[in-house]
Amino acid sequence: MPLLARLSYSAGDPYAVRADFFDGLTVLASWQFDRQMLAEGRHRLVGEGDVAFRPERGSGRDEVRVDLRNHGDGREERAVLLMDSRALKGFLRRTYALVGEGEEFLDLDRLLEEFLTR
Repeated sequence: MPLLARLSYSAGDPYAVRADFFDGLTVLASWQFDRQMLAEGRHRLVGEGDVAFRPERGSGRDEVRVDLRNHGDGREERAVLLMDSRALKGFLRRTYALVGEGEEFLDLDRLLEEFLTR
């Protein structure tokens, strides 16, 4: 079943990408993904716990497969989503314009340095 997804990113939380999944105007679910895992998932299998990404190629399509698992109310729910790899690449390029790849770690180093000097 096709769903619309809106990915968003904020330099204030440089590790996370938020994904809202819609059916028309209704938000069905919201997830946060690790930006680095999402980027690596375009090229190889990555993931642990409830989220995994991997490239999915074939039939002339270049996509990223997203496996989501939720263990709520004593039962496991699972969703498998396919995202267009080119669109994801463009989104990630825009996030890197805000906070460069690997620069989020520099922010953590600066925060630690500020903490230790107080």
